[in-house]
Amino acid sequence: MKVLITGAKGFLGRNLISDLLSTTDFDLVGAVRGEGRVISSRETYISVGDISFDTDWHSALSGVDVVIHLAARAHVLNESFRNPLCEFRRVNVGGAVSLAKQSLEHRVKRFIFISSIGVNGAVTTNASVNEDSPCLPHADYAVSKMEAEEELRAIARNSSMELVIIRPPLVYSFDAPGNFSRLLKAVDMGLPLPLGGVRNARSIIALENLTDFIKVCVDNKIAGNELFLVSDGEDFSTPDIIRMIARGMGKRSILFPVPDLFLRSMATICCRISVYTQLCKSLVIDSSKAKDLLGWTPPIDPVKALVQAGMAYKLRKHSL
Repeated sequence: MKVLITGAKGFLGRNLISDLLSTTDFDLVGAVRGEGRVISSRETYISVGDISFDTDWHSALSGVDVVIHLAARAHVLNESFRNPLCEFRRVNVGGAVSLAKQSLEHRVKRFIFISSIGVNGAVTTNASVNEDSPCLPHADYAVSKMEAEEELRAIARNSSMELVIIRPPLVYSFDAPGNFSRLLKAVDMGLPLPLGGVRNARSIIALENLTDFIKVCVDNKIAGNELFLVSDGEDFSTPDIIRMIARGMGKRSILFPVPDLFLRSMATICCRISVYTQLCKSLVIDSSKAKDLLGWTPPIDPVKALVQAGMAYKLRKHSL
């Protein structure tokens, strides 16, 4: 089987490729923006340039059976575009549409699209979200992912190409980007964090668990034309996540309680309301469909994975 992975040099892409090379006999093609090259008989990188509605994917799609589309414009902390949604659409919707249409031309059998739990919203209150929950995208990034899903369904409908959509929550690892990276750094620095009074519940997923689930979706016949919300299957409060990271680093977590109203007010003043939401509010996923339909079980225990993330972060810092 020949598998194309877009965003091959990104955080998820490079780890997925490593996992597939070590646990399968798939031939892998990585689509990259920079220079392409042949690494081995099973691992080739092909340059596709900028990603948009106009991207030419044909050279990367030759002989491909399955496409895993990871490439995307993700959350941008310091946005430079006047119209961010337009740029998100150009990359996230445009790139997915052009790739899917050209995949049909190359008779690709299955198209796996990595979306985001943000399509379902940023917060849950009394109930968890599942595959039947409404789409309530909360930010430009999530809107673009929802629109990409809709376009992909229209393209794949009445075709021989199966579409699999995966919506993961925050993906964590010692080298994860974004807010988890900032949290690792804050814990490592021993900074007192005003999160001791937070009583939320967050569904998250270890990098190893997500790559394993994607791998299952490559050739599991039952996964075809399905939507999956996936997580570790165990939910944690933000203080608990911090404590497990600190344990891995061999440090004591320093948490003190601050009223929620103050935290929200400060986040609003600093234009960091999305960070406040992720740290202080709940987002709980019901990932039972992945387990019931595919028989999938996360291979890595999340408590162990969080502790290991802290440990690996500390080891890497000392080795630099």
